[in-house]
Amino acid sequence: MTLRYCPACGAKRLAPESNKRWVCGACAFCYYHNVATAVAVVLRVGEAVLLTQRARNPQQGFLDFPGGFVDPGETLEAAAVRELEEELGLTVDGDALHYRFSLWNRYPYAGVTYPTSDVYFELTLPTRPVLRCADDVAGAYWFPRPGAIPREQLAFPAVLEAVERLTA
Repeated sequence: MTLRYCPACGAKRLAPESNKRWVCGACAFCYYHNVATAVAVVLRVGEAVLLTQRARNPQQGFLDFPGGFVDPGETLEAAAVRELEEELGLTVDGDALHYRFSLWNRYPYAGVTYPTSDVYFELTLPTRPVLRCADDVAGAYWFPRPGAIPREQLAFPAVLEAVERLTA
């Protein structure tokens, strides 16, 4: 990522000191490009797993797990519940979510690549729910088992790694 102008004073003297810290040579303002937190939910009915098709870039048209970024002041579980409601019209109890694992990821957006820590939860449902795709989801697809998921259609390397972990 290249930053040129200081967000505090506007001077064109912002210079990187590390891969996450930039300092302004005019006013000494420090900008930290920290890791963003995101959640993903592995929805299961028996062995079947749900993946969503991304409606927007990055990786529009590719497959991903439902989820998204954690908002300020929000817990991981609350973010997962909110994302399921926004993306699929699915109302769930956050207590039903089970932590699985976390993965390091990169999220390129509008010329900036954001480092992310993706937290994966699993939620097992008794039957396939009626879903209403909205927000940034173009479609929702059930695969009979993680091994049946087409690897070449996955949106990000971390999604591929998550599918591999689920397959093992």
